Amino acid sequence: MDIHHIGIATKSIDELAELYGSLLGIQVVHEEELETLRVAFLDLGHGYLELLEPVEASGPVASYLERHGSGMHHLALATDDIDAALDRARHLGITTIDDEPRPGAWGHEVAFLHPRDTGGVLLEFVASH
Repeated sequence: MDIHHIGIATKSIDELAELYGSLLGIQVVHEEELETLRVAFLDLGHGYLELLEPVEASGPVASYLERHGSGMHHLALATDDIDAALDRARHLGITTIDDEPRPGAWGHEVAFLHPRDTGGVLLEFVASH
């Protein structure tokens, strides 16, 4: 598996994208709005930073921002076989947030693992096909 992206929760995608653009010389290569949030991907060359901004007061990212403030939200790993990755996690006793892959940003299938079983890190599997 490779790192697909690092998800960063923020109250303002525009401000953070501008900061990272100036600081790192990277730019937004994809933006979209999902159910409760707006996302933007910034290209790092070998992976992405995914900026997550809530568009509603409810939802997991809005709740995360209330509890923790802006910062790293999750680590996403690219996998050629998301079903096998989920099976391996379950075999190891790791709680899956998603029992089956679901549609995610940029047209990818995704599935999350609970951070209580992964060293406090919310892990996301991203189908790389």
